[in-house]
Amino acid sequence: MSHAQNQWIGFGDSEHTGERPVVDAHRLGLWFFLATVVMLFAGFTSAILVRRTSADWQAIPLLPLLRWNTLVLLASSVTFERVRTLARRSQRKQVRTWLAVTALLGVLFLAGQIGAWEQYRVLGLFLSSNPHSSFFYILSGVHGAHLAGGLLGLGYLLARPGRVGAVNLCATYWHFLGGLWLYLLVMLFVV
Repeated sequence: MSHAQNQWIGFGDSEHTGERPVVDAHRLGLWFFLATVVMLFAGFTSAILVRRTSADWQAIPLLPLLRWNTLVLLASSVTFERVRTLARRSQRKQVRTWLAVTALLGVLFLAGQIGAWEQYRVLGLFLSSNPHSSFFYILSGVHGAHLAGGLLGLGYLLARPGRVGAVNLCATYWHFLGGLWLYLLVMLFVV
């Protein structure tokens, strides 16, 4: 069995081959980190589901800016997939270009979130206005902080565009944040 085929041996399989399974510590660390983020947002989900049955829950509107912002974040996932393809082909110059586009879209998303906060402020909806607005500010803020961390990862990749493994890890994290944002929109405005 070649090293590449043996890379993802399941538990117990190594006894039959005589080889030790290969564990990618970076990938494992990312998955553990993502598991903690999932648990954090699962706790928020439980709180939302309980709190929304209270008499003081007042639904806030889904702003058009949040819809556009969602499209920007989804577009950044598409551009990141372009980065992954180019990184596998060792096309460093194009990798940098598409990483910069992805980072720009990420920054636009964060700017859009600040814009949404401002629009809610103009509507008289603040962190302390009611439980729904509180959850929106907190969840979008925590998500934004994680996205800012992803932008730091993109900065690292811009400095070292040839690291395919790092590109794959960062892409996994970035796509996770995109999926998490869609989940948050559903929890806050649909359910």
